[in-house]
Amino acid sequence: MLPALDAQRWQLPAPLGALGASAALSRLNPATMEPLPEPLLALLARRGHSTAAAVAALLDPPDAPAAHNHFPQLQQAVDRLELACQRGERVAVCGDYDADGMTSTALLMGVLGRLGARPEAAIPSRLEEGYGLNPAMVERLAAADVALLVTVDNGVSATAALVRAAELAVEVIITDHHTLPEQLPPHHALLHPQCTPEQSPYRGLAGVGLAYVLAAALAERFGDQAAMGRARDLFCIGTIADMAPLQGVNRRWLMDGLPQLASSDLAGLQALQRLAGVDGSSLDAQTIGFQIAPRINAVGRLGDPALVVELLTTDDEARALELARSCDALNRQRRELCEAIEAEALALLEADGERLPAFLLLAQNHWHHGVIGIVAARLVERLGRPCALLAGEGGGRLRASVRAPRGFAVDQALSTCADLLERFGGHPAAGGFSVRAELLAALQERLEDQARAWLARRGDGQPVEPEALLNLQAISAAFLDQQQRLAPFGIGQPQPVYWSSGCRVVSRKRLRGGHLQLELEQEGSRRRAIGWRWPGEAEQIPARVDVAFRLQREFWQGEQRIQLELVGLRAHPGEEVVLERCQRLYWCRRQGEGLVVRNAAGEELCSDSAPEHPYLRALLQDAAMALGMAA
Repeated sequence: MLPALDAQRWQLPAPLGALGASAALSRLNPATMEPLPEPLLALLARRGHSTAAAVAALLDPPDAPAAHNHFPQLQQAVDRLELACQRGERVAVCGDYDADGMTSTALLMGVLGRLGARPEAAIPSRLEEGYGLNPAMVERLAAADVALLVTVDNGVSATAALVRAAELAVEVIITDHHTLPEQLPPHHALLHPQCTPEQSPYRGLAGVGLAYVLAAALAERFGDQAAMGRARDLFCIGTIADMAPLQGVNRRWLMDGLPQLASSDLAGLQALQRLAGVDGSSLDAQTIGFQIAPRINAVGRLGDPALVVELLTTDDEARALELARSCDALNRQRRELCEAIEAEALALLEADGERLPAFLLLAQNHWHHGVIGIVAARLVERLGRPCALLAGEGGGRLRASVRAPRGFAVDQALSTCADLLERFGGHPAAGGFSVRAELLAALQERLEDQARAWLARRGDGQPVEPEALLNLQAISAAFLDQQQRLAPFGIGQPQPVYWSSGCRVVSRKRLRGGHLQLELEQEGSRRRAIGWRWPGEAEQIPARVDVAFRLQREFWQGEQRIQLELVGLRAHPGEEVVLERCQRLYWCRRQGEGLVVRNAAGEELCSDSAPEHPYLRALLQDAAMALGMAA
């Protein structure tokens, strides 16, 4: 979503070094790698990849090291599963109802079934049972003569369930990536990223990545690598859907697996592609994240997760299409619910008056638990405030989903309110809790105090933080091909955000759905730009603007088009900008190919003077960045 003009707080990147170039970039050795364009090198340097070795490791990560050297209890987990496969035992794969948990379940179901075990899925209902393995599930499985459970994407916090499993002589292998408790519940073996050595490339694995490690080790034990044929496809889908960091083995395996997804023999994936209108050749991380994953996640939010497990394990193409249609229908229902709840939440905020609270806490009994997290994230994106949406849970309690902008730690905020909450959990960007209705006012006051203090430190407005200067004439299909070398993009390796200065607005149009379309011109080059869900009117856009954007490649009637996806937009400050440094003001302007900086006393500093003093050199670098003259 593109924030309103008055809601944006621009922060240009720090200069890299010498005016017009970076000392860090100059250390790159073109002989060891194909050269990248300067804006991409500048972006990589700002992300910490400032040497040839660091860039090479990003573009071509090393192979994954032996997993047995990183997971202390992998051996005993494989030993027990090998026995289960040899005996043809029933094995319950206990997953979660999000895309990570459902793809993890499908992955292990497929591998265990091929290797001789009799796996069955056991995923709790979001609405009736809540998150993770519970004692009732354990009792049901034990009564059905299941003696071995494997948890995926959950388990480390299921103390009551695992104690009950031990009482019933049911062995449990835990694979989970959520925060480890101080005291671990009883278990037969544990695979967890935090149990790997510091700096391990396995540290960023999601639940589906841990399931992949376990399945790969088991397949290796049996000498049957064909068992992993579909596992890599499911790893790719689940890792991207769960927004796991695209670093370490995640990055290596995705780079190996994504190009093969188009030819996957997963009938369910082919059916989802067909309904989403996705061309198999364009099945990249972005397509999975925005087209495939929402259709999978919608089932866990509104329906029965067993539907997705069957979809991702069936070989019957007709059945796969039928199941995919159900996913598609639930996804449409999810979108409608989200739009209705978002509109209602915005109306509640408007009814509260003009002052926007520092912490948005909104509650309605009839809101659907399965989608309030999505709407909370939309409100954070729209309003730049931490947000909790609550829905009725019965018995005088409400259940919340919490989302927050970068920098506001949700888990810490909830910890300070522990005495007011029935239960809570989460990580810095997101969380959840349950609270009694009568404590809601006290909770809001406490969260509001924390958010006000955070806003005072950060400053109001939504940050717009481009990473490199990119003029419109430099944008081309060849440049996009070079950018694609940095892919896949996601958490830990986001899609680049560029900025361009002094663009003339040739035309502006408000599109259906509240989107903004602009045609921009700069030094004779024109580009189409789109601002999703723009909250203002097209007429408000100034005649000359600075724009922050991502690049999109799309195909229209058989032809490739490149457009700018707007992240930020502001009025161009003109030919002169004012900088404040060390409580002093400086007036900066272009002069030919260089620039001039003037202080309050009228003294001028030119960029061709090569000053020796570090303060003056830094001042020239800041001025070049502000005027759009440095990458």
